[in-house]
This record gives sequence, structure tokens and C-alpha cells, in this order.
Amino acid sequence: MTVQTAPAPSIAEAGPAQVLPDDVHNRALVANVHPADWVNPTPPAGRYNLVVIGAGTAGLVSAMGAAGLGAKVALIERHLLGGDCLNFGCVPSKALLRVAHAVHDVRSAGAFGVDVAGPVEADFGAAMERLRRLRAGISGNDSAQRAKDAGVDVYLGQARFTGPDTVEVGGQTLRFRKAVIATGARAATLPVPGLAEAGYLTNETVFSLTALPARLAVIGAGPIGCELAQAFRRLGGEVMVFNREQQVLPREDVDAAAIIGAAFVAEGVGLTLGANLVRVEREGAAKVVVFERGRGEERWVADEILVAIGRAPNTEGLGLDAAGVAYDAHGVTVDDRLKTTNRRIYAAGDICSRYKFTHAADAMARIVLQNALFFGRKKASALFIPWATFTDPEIAHVGLYEAEAQAQARDLRTYTVELADVDRAILDGETDGFARLHVDAKSGRILGATLVARHAGDMIGEVVLAMTEKLKVDALARAIAPYPSQGEVWKKLGDAHARTRLTPGLARGFKRWFKLWR
Repeated sequence: MTVQTAPAPSIAEAGPAQVLPDDVHNRALVANVHPADWVNPTPPAGRYNLVVIGAGTAGLVSAMGAAGLGAKVALIERHLLGGDCLNFGCVPSKALLRVAHAVHDVRSAGAFGVDVAGPVEADFGAAMERLRRLRAGISGNDSAQRAKDAGVDVYLGQARFTGPDTVEVGGQTLRFRKAVIATGARAATLPVPGLAEAGYLTNETVFSLTALPARLAVIGAGPIGCELAQAFRRLGGEVMVFNREQQVLPREDVDAAAIIGAAFVAEGVGLTLGANLVRVEREGAAKVVVFERGRGEERWVADEILVAIGRAPNTEGLGLDAAGVAYDAHGVTVDDRLKTTNRRIYAAGDICSRYKFTHAADAMARIVLQNALFFGRKKASALFIPWATFTDPEIAHVGLYEAEAQAQARDLRTYTVELADVDRAILDGETDGFARLHVDAKSGRILGATLVARHAGDMIGEVVLAMTEKLKVDALARAIAPYPSQGEVWKKLGDAHARTRLTPGLARGFKRWFKLWR
């Protein structure tokens, strides 16, 4: 089914920025990231060293970094500073997941000999109020005032290129030596008949809920869909996940995704896999998802529908043609040094990368600063970018998957250690998972790693460091991990590789050597 993009938000059309519900926390958030009384500065007579369009992670890192080095910088944002991560992504989702984890831990306490009397229920309204409060507190880090205090000229409004080295915002023209497009991406949607009429949630609206949907249909079993499906189920809702592929998290190894799928089933999350959506109907206040999976039309009744099928780049309204910047349905076209088809203009983050992660946007912005301002030659392809899906357990990955690694290594060795073989995982009752390395046997280079564990996102960093610093797999065996810790799994993988170097001939040599010591 064809993916469509939702209309890009326009501050000019929508009026003053507002985040729902309109409470003290969200008003504090907006006061930081799109203050109603903000007055745009007057552009200087000359050129800016750098104009940055978009104030998400990539834009803020670019602008603040350049200003910190002494450059004259302008930052333009049409909606909310902090971008998707602060407002609709990483920050609110992880605040909600933490509550869901807490509820699940209490419900599961009996397995550890802890007697919890009576049913354990979450207060969804209180959980969402906590989310809004914490997000508002963090928003000061991404505020317009903080950027201004750092020496950045902050403009609120729609940016539009008017030429190869000019951009217009709020009726003013800014001239630049270099520019960065960092406008990010938004939720994609589907052209399913009746879906728009019935109404649906995305990651940009789901965190505005104040009451728990009794029945939630989640369309898409990627990271966002899986994280929120598990969270809403743990918080007390009935949840059904619909996906065209035959597994959740189709990007991941089959056995890794199977662990997550099994956890979902055990917790009561419904999985409808290999399904095509036919239409959505209304039945009073309810929404009926009509789908087909090879045995005629089936129906599932929901109170809310969450669409989580991926991201679409924000290229509309930027005047990219006037600037000579090429783009397509996947975003702005860049080379390996993140330069667009206009030599003055670079791009970073979700607008130009298949790695749509906050940490990837941060890393790309740092490359742009070196290449745009200091004639650097840094390459985006040199980055080792990990990612993690924060289900329970989590899946973290970096580098190549097995099929990709086989294409690069003539002698590929893949090592897998189950968490059931790690003492701390046994003691924690967290044995559903594994760690896996793909290694070039000739060079000892680590080509890729996958980890399924409750804290996989925190644990993958050791391998990311090894790969970034070009350490061989033997380094994992030499590193000493505290005992007992789940991080020991990397040492076990390093040891597994070391054992393969004990060839039959070498083993015979050792036996002869030790005979001399008898």
C-alpha cells in the first residue's frame, strides 16, 4: 500500500503555537520553544556565516556549535524548537514507557517473592501529567532564549529560499555564506478509505491524550508502534497491532523480533500480522478497522487508531527549487559530506538520512560544522550509528546484519551468546534475549552487533566504541566487566571468537609443550 504524507504544519495558518492539553506544563513548554511574545531580530547588513533552517536536534547542534566557535548564525523555526525529539518523540515516549515499566514490574513482583495484594492499575491521567511536567522541565535546554543567549539570532516563522544564498522569513531576507537544512520529518499516513474521516493519532498527537483509550488499534509494527503498543497495554488498554509483514520489527533478525513478539503475546498485546487494511468505518463513537489476511474480511473495533508506519521529510514550502537544492520523496539529496546540490547549502538529520534518530542527527550536524565552516572532509558513511527499540526487552543494533556482512567478508564468523548463559541475567530473571556479533575472521573487525536485553540500549555502547575506534573483537575479551553484570555478555562473545583460533594443529602443539612440564 502506498504511503502518503500528512500535510506539513504551518504556523502562519495555525496561528500561535499551542500544545494540547492547554495546561500549566504545556504552556511552560511553549513559552520556551515558541514564545508568543518573541520578536525576530533585524538581519545584519552583511551575510550570516551560517543560516540554519529547523531547530530540532540537527539544527540546534549546528547553530549552537557554530555560534560557540564565533560564527554569526541565524536559526529559523516555524513551529517548536526542540523538534520531534523533545515535543513528540524521544522525550515524551520514554517518560510514558517508564511508567509502563513500573506498572509491569509491580505486577510481576510475585516471581521474585514479593506479595502485591490486589490488582495493580495505572492512573493514566497522572502518568500523562508527569510526562508533560518532565518535558516542560527539559525544554529549557532547547529554548529560544538559550539559543539567543548563546549568540544565535533566532527567527520564528516559515523559511523560504529565494535564491542560492538568500532565505526569507517573516518578510525579511537573510543572506548567508553557508546554510543548513535541518527541517526533519513528520509522521507518514496511509490512503486507507475512511481512515481520515474516522480520525487517527500519530506520535505528534498521541501524547496529548488525557484518558486511556479502552481499545487501541496500532497500524505499523516498527519501533514507534511496538513501543507504544506495549506501553498502552501495560497501562490497561486493549491493544491490537496490525502489520503487513509477518513479524514485528521487520528490520531486525527474525529470532530477535520473535522474542519481542512472544513478549507481546504473553502480555496480551494482539498481533495481526500479514494483514492488508481494507477500510475504516465508524460505528457511533467507535472506529472499525476492516482488514484482510487471506480468509476474507475481518473487523476489529477500536476507540482510537494510532498510525505508526514511518516518517516523511519536511521539504514543502522551503523554496528548494529557487536555491538549486535537489530533493525527492525521501528528502533532500546530499553527498557523503552532507552537501546538497548547492555548494553553499548542507543538510543534516531526518531531512536527508535513513537513520531517523536524534543521536544520528547530532552526529551529522557535527560533520556539517566541520565541512561547511572549516573545509573539512568528514564523511557520513564513516559513522557507526546504533539504534535501539525501547520495548521490553529492548533490541539494539549497530553496523551490518548477517546478510549484509556476508557481502563484505569472505570469512564471516557469527557468534551468539544467550542471556540464559549470563549469571546476572539469570539473577535478574531477564534471560529472554541474546547478544550477537558478526566478525571478519581474517581481520578480526566487528562488522555488526545485535543485542536483545532489557537494557540493550545502554549496553550496546561498548561495541559502538570498539567499532568506531577500529578495535578488533579480541578487545572485548580483554576488557574486564564487573561481575555480576549483564555486560559480561560482550566478554563471552570475545572469548567465543578467541576459541576459534585454537586450531587442531595449535592444540597438538600445546599438548606437546605441556608434556615437557610433567
